[in-house]
Amino acid sequence: MNVGKPVLFNQSIDRYAETVRTVSGDIGIYPAHLSQSFSWESETEFLQLYLEPKLLNHFSCELGSSDRVELLPQLTSFYDPLINNIGFALKRALETDGTRSNLYADTMANALAVHLLSRYSVEKPAIRQYRGGLSHQNLQWVIDYINEHLDRNLSLAELAAIAQLSSYHFARLFKQSTGISPHQYHIQCRIERAKQLLRRGDIAIAEIACTVGFASQGHLNYHFKRLEGITPKNFSGNSKNLSNCAKSRHTATLTVVDNGSEI
Repeated sequence: MNVGKPVLFNQSIDRYAETVRTVSGDIGIYPAHLSQSFSWESETEFLQLYLEPKLLNHFSCELGSSDRVELLPQLTSFYDPLINNIGFALKRALETDGTRSNLYADTMANALAVHLLSRYSVEKPAIRQYRGGLSHQNLQWVIDYINEHLDRNLSLAELAAIAQLSSYHFARLFKQSTGISPHQYHIQCRIERAKQLLRRGDIAIAEIACTVGFASQGHLNYHFKRLEGITPKNFSGNSKNLSNCAKSRHTATLTVVDNGSEI
């Protein structure tokens, strides 16, 4: 996927060779069993997304189709909105916060795999639509598990197993129940726990980041500012000021009058 400048792109696939002009957002799909060679002469940037064949086979079987997937090669650069969005979202995530979240990677990989199967495979599976979200009990079990393991890099399969669903269907039903993806919910829970610890005022921000599962203080800062509109440091300072004001008001109420004498 081209994520840089327009460029002339030379590609050779199983002895079929061509040169195409590719611009930012252009995509090619290359099945793993084909021999591949690429070159370009001017500076640009490409993003390569790899899916293991066994992942595609797994999803194909799960969706009621063959467990042996044959993708249709797309050798000439073309545009696909969903693949384009996935590619640029992954690029932004890596560049802005260096995320290594299993939940995020799993969610993107699952979405990409199902899209490739439904659009670019020889045998296109019929994808069933589940409605209504998770049961209340399953949702509560998953939420409790997330909050009990905020410091861990949870996987989508791990959460799906709690609800006894496939990763793909779990992700869709979880979003129907909560309005956000499992990855986004996990981040929000980490931020809420970080806010609780920041209000205490006696723990370093770097230690809080580690405690709630962020890779670094910078990673915490990024998501905290994104969700709360304020940095952890400023949030902690505001919490201290509010606490001091509350103490001052409490002290002031201790002054009373008894028989005309101030106590």
